[in-house]
Amino acid sequence: MSEDVKKNAGISLFEKYLSIWVILCMAAGILIGRYLPAIPEFLGRFTYAEVSVPIAILIWLMIYPMMMKVDFASIRSIGKNPKGLYVTWVTNWLIKPFTMYAIAAFFFLVAFKTWIPADLGHSYLAGAILLGAAPCTAMVFVWSYLTRGNAAYTVVQVATNDLIILVAFTPIVALLLGISGFEIPWTTLLLSVVLFVVIPLAGGALTRVHVIRRRGMDYFQDAFLPRFKHITVGGLLLTLVIIFSFQGDVILQNPFHILLIAIPLTLQTFLIFFVAYLAAKKLKLFHCIAAPAGMIGASNFFELSVAVAISLFGPTSPVALATIVGVLVEVPVMLTLVKIANRTTHWFPPEEELKA
Repeated sequence: MSEDVKKNAGISLFEKYLSIWVILCMAAGILIGRYLPAIPEFLGRFTYAEVSVPIAILIWLMIYPMMMKVDFASIRSIGKNPKGLYVTWVTNWLIKPFTMYAIAAFFFLVAFKTWIPADLGHSYLAGAILLGAAPCTAMVFVWSYLTRGNAAYTVVQVATNDLIILVAFTPIVALLLGISGFEIPWTTLLLSVVLFVVIPLAGGALTRVHVIRRRGMDYFQDAFLPRFKHITVGGLLLTLVIIFSFQGDVILQNPFHILLIAIPLTLQTFLIFFVAYLAAKKLKLFHCIAAPAGMIGASNFFELSVAVAISLFGPTSPVALATIVGVLVEVPVMLTLVKIANRTTHWFPPEEELKA
């Protein structure tokens, strides 16, 4: 990420209080579903291959702007300072999905079985699996900036993660859903990855190349990208209103479940952050690499998780609800980890200028 991106990467007031906006949109959706049921009934008519067309459009609005920020040309520097990349890859793909599965299975199927029926517990577990298999690709730029991370190196970490998602997300999700007793809907799962990863990733990359060639990097960073600044969050919030208009009855019948779902997701977030962060400390990496490595693992690509949950199980499913709770806890928990990272810079060697 260039200095221009870095200057614009700080968390805005709107993003800082994202959890509040999420709660308000949840409430709005529930009220619409309760008192204006004709709206979700009308929107529910527009489906194709079990995918809600209105929600699919909003999800593309969420993901596409983020993909334009990823500079895949940075991968040419992959051979320089590889230890930070190893930490990121191992944490995200060999550890995180499986610890998420283990923690969520323990809470949803064992610890909380008094409050959560077995069928709901398995559905919430499926939502947790989708969150655990999708490491952050966009908000991590914000977390990197707030922890004074090395911007160029963060780009490499994110770009390689995006490429790994293309080949690793589907088999990992299929494996863990299969272990959980779900029939693997391979066609829908692959279609979801194509719709919500491949297409926006290719579109974002092509748009980036086209605009930079025609107008230059300064225009792209300073004028073009800012136009999309609030589209991602706006698309997310509108998606939540629609989803919760479908989910109203389930929420009103099980409001306590929101808190129960949040507990294992929060514990997983802290665990994975410290797995990556302490591994970086052990490897004597600079803090400007260690902090983003921890943040990438801890945070989730919740836009993708929500999209796939809706595609596989439908917008009214408890699986989709579990992924939405992931959105709810993301910002406050990640801001807490930012504070922890900024207070532990002394754990790492004195920082030098590091070029990725």
